[in-house]
Amino acid sequence: MEISLNRSVKPVVNRRADPGRRWLLPVSALVALGVWEAVARWGGYPEFILPGPEMVARRFVVAVASGELPRNAGITLLEVTLGLLMGVVLATLLGYGLSKSCLLERLLSPYLVASQAIPIVAIAPLLVIWFGPGMFSKILICALIVFFPVLVNTVVGMRAVPENLRDLMRSLRATPLQTLRYLEIPAALPVFLAGLRVGATLSVIGAVVGEFVGADRGLGFLITAGRGQYDTALVFVAVFSLVSMALGLYGLVLLLEKRLLAWQSRPQG
Repeated sequence: MEISLNRSVKPVVNRRADPGRRWLLPVSALVALGVWEAVARWGGYPEFILPGPEMVARRFVVAVASGELPRNAGITLLEVTLGLLMGVVLATLLGYGLSKSCLLERLLSPYLVASQAIPIVAIAPLLVIWFGPGMFSKILICALIVFFPVLVNTVVGMRAVPENLRDLMRSLRATPLQTLRYLEIPAALPVFLAGLRVGATLSVIGAVVGEFVGADRGLGFLITAGRGQYDTALVFVAVFSLVSMALGLYGLVLLLEKRLLAWQSRPQG
């Protein structure tokens, strides 16, 4: 079944037309903080079980002032960034090869699918043993957890290129490199970026899993240390830092998507 590029163009939604939309996130955050404060204050829980927002905020200030949080967050962010880059590059190259070769797909697909049946937490200890407790094992874990969603979306995006447009490129005597640049990459980009969004958030999970297994720095290490010392406020600080990191990466991918796919919002003449 042929897929027209015009059909893939989605109508642009004018978010400014809905003035209540901008208040949705702040209001929901305030409600969540209010519920959290009420449960912590009147729920009868000790502070080492459920600290209130004010206590977590004070612990955040202390962690930032002492350099404890910036130092460990920087390590985790570096692991996430390098792991995400490694996973995306390898997945894109292999995904392109699989989309072009049915033989390669039949050969590797069973192993790639079977690898997803193994939880990353099960192989993380092996990777730490084999490659040591340093940063490289954490980067490798991030790359592995990012690899599969980006790979699948790359293959799907490349194979969604309409065959009639491929015929057009062949009739114009385009080289394989020209076909890749002017047809395949623009056509596959929306699907690829959707996989990148998933991979960007999963990469944070990969770094934390690696730090849980064996590390002496990073936000995962802070969570382990806070748990061992019953410093639950520090655990909350580290968790919120991880959430902020994942949201930041997701937002960067959205900005990249908005920039690279600006042609989709142009009026079709």
